[in-house]
Amino acid sequence: MAPTLWVALLLYVLHQDIWFWRTARPLVFGFLPVGLAYHAGYTLVIAGVLAWLVRAYWPHHLEDGE
Repeated sequence: MAPTLWVALLLYVLHQDIWFWRTARPLVFGFLPVGLAYHAGYTLVIAGVLAWLVRAYWPHHLEDGE
């Protein structure tokens, strides 16, 4: 399989954070519940992956200005 598909499958599995469902402890930075901190980090990773995908797969022929 292509590396892009593996990354997509891995991120799909990591999005299902069943390990933080039942507790808000420990608090990250003393005030942020661990599940919310996990999703904040996950969102940053997803934004980076999306930027990588756009750079890698954007059709360059659209940028010619013709």
